[in-house]
Amino acid sequence: MRQRTLIILKPDSYQRKLIGTLLERIEQKGFKLAGMKLMVISEELAQQHYAIHKGKHFYGDLIAYITSGPVVVVAVEGESAIAVMRKVVGATAGFDAQPGTIRGDFSISLRYNLIHASDSEESAEREINIFFKQEELIDTVPVIHSWIEGGE
Repeated sequence: MRQRTLIILKPDSYQRKLIGTLLERIEQKGFKLAGMKLMVISEELAQQHYAIHKGKHFYGDLIAYITSGPVVVVAVEGESAIAVMRKVVGATAGFDAQPGTIRGDFSISLRYNLIHASDSEESAEREINIFFKQEELIDTVPVIHSWIEGGE
């Protein structure tokens, strides 16, 4: 099933100059970039995005971290994009993530874990709508996707 999911390349990805490397991994997996923005997330936007974590002990630190510098927000599209991107990203804690995943190869931290990926269809839809207007998303499908995804 073709899906869209939201990816955030967090401030540590930007500071460590990993944006190109991480985008390359996503594209090499066969996913299409349907929308992309370089931005600094405002506190209001961060609170909206992380509303599910409000009241948890790490909420304040999470808001401070995601608003601490530039991020790249990406709407990624492809076959089973949500589940597959979660596998590509790896476990939340870099020190627990398998080698070959983004976090497994580039992070050893729980807090500074480089990347966010939506965890469900509902979250993906909600999160994409937080960061993108509908007209900012591109609906074209490159012909190569039929080769990657085995379509006719």
